[in-house]
Amino acid sequence: MRLTLSLSDNPATTLVERAIMEFRSARPVVIDGAEGSALVVGVENLGDAMSAEIGAVAGSHAYLALPGARLRRLGLEREVPGRVALPVVDRGRVEALALKVDGRIDAPVRAADALDEEALELARLSLVLPAVIVVPLAAGIEIDPSLVRVSGEAIRGYRSAKAADLTIVSRAPVPLEGAPTSEFVVFRGGEGLRDQVAIVVGKPDLSKPVTVRLHSACLTGDLFGSLKCDCGDQLRETVRFMAQSEGGILLYLDQEGRGNGIANKIRAYKLQSQGYDTYDADEVLGFEADQRRFDFAAVMLQELGVGTVRLMTNNPEKIAALTKAGLEVISDHRVLGRPTAENVSYLAAKRDRAGHYIDLEGMLARKNKQ
Repeated sequence: MRLTLSLSDNPATTLVERAIMEFRSARPVVIDGAEGSALVVGVENLGDAMSAEIGAVAGSHAYLALPGARLRRLGLEREVPGRVALPVVDRGRVEALALKVDGRIDAPVRAADALDEEALELARLSLVLPAVIVVPLAAGIEIDPSLVRVSGEAIRGYRSAKAADLTIVSRAPVPLEGAPTSEFVVFRGGEGLRDQVAIVVGKPDLSKPVTVRLHSACLTGDLFGSLKCDCGDQLRETVRFMAQSEGGILLYLDQEGRGNGIANKIRAYKLQSQGYDTYDADEVLGFEADQRRFDFAAVMLQELGVGTVRLMTNNPEKIAALTKAGLEVISDHRVLGRPTAENVSYLAAKRDRAGHYIDLEGMLARKNKQ
């Protein structure tokens, strides 16, 4: 007798989520691409035993797929991913190419193909370092059934599929200091295996333009008061403003470290302590300037009945994202924290390199008058 049970109305998406869990656990996954299949494994926590096992399977055919950002740090003028041959899967060499600050390219770099890009996207979805060992598989090879197999097409479409697959799973009043009439609404979905939260402050009139902020989670700043950023100040100032005006909605989005995850954010902080700015530190790790997407934030607002917004942000990308998603952004307003000796270079980098609307000189002048 065979038990048949449907576990998902979208099996392809479910397989991506299983592959994410495997990648986060440093286990290999098989990706079935348009032109072939490959065994892929992330380099994070790559041990000698796994290196030897992958090497035995690969023969001399393994290679390392790296994103354009990391290749630039290795000394190449490169905007797109590439691959470096690994005749021997040597952990030290892999770490030097994928992670070391002083790493330099040591072999020819070939163009990445679609499957390589899908493997790198799986790493990004898994919030691990975006560097992947790839072992092409011969057609007809018998594959261990314990390995998760996922299609490259499903990986490519995963973010868009999850953006539309948001469900409210709980909601309740949660009085906040200075905003006693507040409600937390928890959504499942949007960024994969994570929950997103909307905080409805006061009683905003949804038939009129609603004050809105998209706030990406920042454990260090929001909870612990880190002086390296202004996130905690922005969060509390937003709630205070909404409570004292006509209310509003703050979306608290699980996109730590501009979408790179808390582990990579702390890696970037270590690099910043060595003199790199926030964007250069991310590039050393293989990340572009910002991995976040805000399409699912628009879906959250629409689910709450919001169609027109007054957006509290310094980031032009958020304005563009909500507009593209069909919301009407009738105005945008700045949310400024306190400049500190520890965050002034961070604020300047966001202004100069990402185009954020930050009047740093004005902020410093106001601080000096206090």
